[in-house]
Amino acid sequence: MAFIFVFLDGVGLAPSAPTNPLAHVPMPALHGLLGGPLTSEHIGYRDELLLAPLDACLGVEGLPQSGTNHVALLAGINAPALHGRHQPHFPPVALRPLLAERSLFQRAQMQGQRVAFANVFTDGYWQALAERRLRRSASVIAAEGAGLYLRTLDDLRAGNALSWDITGEGLAARDPAAATIAPISPLAAGERLARLANGYDLVFFESFLPDLAGHGRLGPDGAVTALTRIDGLLAGWQRARRPTDSLLITSDHGNIEQAATTTHTTAPTPLVVIGPHAGYFRHVRRIDEVADAILAALAHT
Repeated sequence: MAFIFVFLDGVGLAPSAPTNPLAHVPMPALHGLLGGPLTSEHIGYRDELLLAPLDACLGVEGLPQSGTNHVALLAGINAPALHGRHQPHFPPVALRPLLAERSLFQRAQMQGQRVAFANVFTDGYWQALAERRLRRSASVIAAEGAGLYLRTLDDLRAGNALSWDITGEGLAARDPAAATIAPISPLAAGERLARLANGYDLVFFESFLPDLAGHGRLGPDGAVTALTRIDGLLAGWQRARRPTDSLLITSDHGNIEQAATTTHTTAPTPLVVIGPHAGYFRHVRRIDEVADAILAALAHT
């Protein structure tokens, strides 16, 4: 079996409402699983399917932010409390060594599991880091700390990697080298993700589409674009998955579920688990409990 962890930045779990894109954007794959949209009305567990709300505030005042909550998800620690506040964008400097040392990736490998990071990283990305135009994300710090292979454009071209925007169109628009690689459909991306899992026990993939849409950076139809691609990814994974594989989807904070604002929200984030290991997550209530639950599920395979 393999466990696929899909991290979506900026997705909250809220009630159905006219201002909640998750309530009205067509997502047939996800709706078919849940019996309706990704809203709080469909919270529950049944055999091989879980939808649960996760606390993203973690007892710290203010709006949850990516810098600390990415660390909470990947290291299984209350990063906002340790830091004393919610920090946006990138992990606090003081928490980076802890993230590198005890990330989900590192601990899974210590349990004997094979771990893969499915996202592609371009030469332009590494150059931006070297020139200090970018800082390392939590996922990259965790991956490097665990010694994971970080995939290149050659891997993307060969069908062995995925772009953060699922289709590759956003990557191509930002990087001339990536523009030489034809985009793929969300369905094909999901099938590729399922195939990548054949050689690993844990596969991690992250997309920032929902948060960008929630901040208004993808244009007036950004929520439709983001959610349609995510649903296509899920549909492709369902088509190509092995029956023994499980997929987990969660987020770091709310955003896209409230179209009336372009800021983050204090809404809980959704925990969706599909597959034979869904039951291992019935006790999870906070985002800093996700990593330990994944490790427990992996230990029982």
